[in-house]
Amino acid sequence: MPTIEKVFPGEGRDRGGNELVINFNGQLFGLCEQIFKVNVNIEDESLINKKLPKELLLRIFSYLDVVSLCRCAQVSKSWNVLALDGSNWQRVDLFDFQTDIEGPVVENISRRCGGFLKRLSLRGCKSVTDAALRTFAQNCNNIEELNLNDCKKLTDITCQNLSVQCSKLLHLNLGSCSEITDLSLKSLGEGCVSLERINLSWCEQVTKHGIQELASGCAKLSAFISKMCPQVNDEAVIALANGCHNLQVLNLHGCSAISDDSMQRIAQNCPNMHYLCVSNCSNLTDASLIALGQGCHSLKTLEVSGCTQFTDTGFQSLTRNCHAIEKLDLEECVLITDSTLSYLSVGCPLLEKLSLSHCELITDEGIRHLGTSACSSQHLSVLELDNFCNELSYTTVNSSPELALED
Repeated sequence: MPTIEKVFPGEGRDRGGNELVINFNGQLFGLCEQIFKVNVNIEDESLINKKLPKELLLRIFSYLDVVSLCRCAQVSKSWNVLALDGSNWQRVDLFDFQTDIEGPVVENISRRCGGFLKRLSLRGCKSVTDAALRTFAQNCNNIEELNLNDCKKLTDITCQNLSVQCSKLLHLNLGSCSEITDLSLKSLGEGCVSLERINLSWCEQVTKHGIQELASGCAKLSAFISKMCPQVNDEAVIALANGCHNLQVLNLHGCSAISDDSMQRIAQNCPNMHYLCVSNCSNLTDASLIALGQGCHSLKTLEVSGCTQFTDTGFQSLTRNCHAIEKLDLEECVLITDSTLSYLSVGCPLLEKLSLSHCELITDEGIRHLGTSACSSQHLSVLELDNFCNELSYTTVNSSPELALED
């Protein structure tokens, strides 16, 4: 896999004064003037450069990925110009290319791409700082999707710059940016009002105050992800439900402070919800499932692993109206019995994947009933029974050839 020190040639020079170009072996290569002159001569005699106009070559380059473009940029001076034209760099993902980059690389990308850049992923680029993102925001104000996951040096200053310069931002991933606080969410709510998707997972300093500011300014928000954010509570979720009625994806995994009040407001105000994760939110009771069954009929994925207070009664209510469910994670829902499987077999005909790991009250009878249901014969293909439930026999689990058992 190629590596990169300088993403764009001609942006710097080595100690000998030679221009720096793409690095494919972990070492910087310098091209002196004599080599450039040779390339120019070869280029002039090249048939493809004589026959094809630059506009057509540019169109061809537009279909290449980052690695291929960088290789083309080393062929000759004219190909260097065409391959690194900003119009070819509307989408840049450095995660599979190289993540140990410094701020100047991001600055060079932003200067070269300018307003052409629509999507940039710096996921895992731990050395990138606020200064680099400030230059980026100034140069690339048409950015729509920005992934800063695990860029641990970034602070609220970055979000303040994005708020001022990048009003077209739609998707923002700040997962594991541990220095992010409520000030970032306040800035985004003021300047990035078109925001549709945000990931704040493991941003432990975020509280209800920041989420309230975000929800009040970003009414178009359709996806909110805040895994393992201990300060996200009912007031925060209720603010989202009240301000963002188009919410469709909500991941609150490990937000243990939330209660049934949150789910009841989501069910009332967010009828388009199709993905919901409240795993390890142990305060939730059947009242949450009853509310979801009444208001969120479009649910396709529901993850409630570790919600130890859920019982058959809650799932009976859920399955009366939520017939579109395809994936259901019930791991460690220790109070459910075969009755829940009976409700699922009748009420969820589209069910494809079901996790029952550590549901120790499930028996052979429940699995047999599920295995002969319409969902099993038509859609259900994966059944997770990690370490098996105490009351299950191996013969029963393998009696349905359509199912792929995962343990």
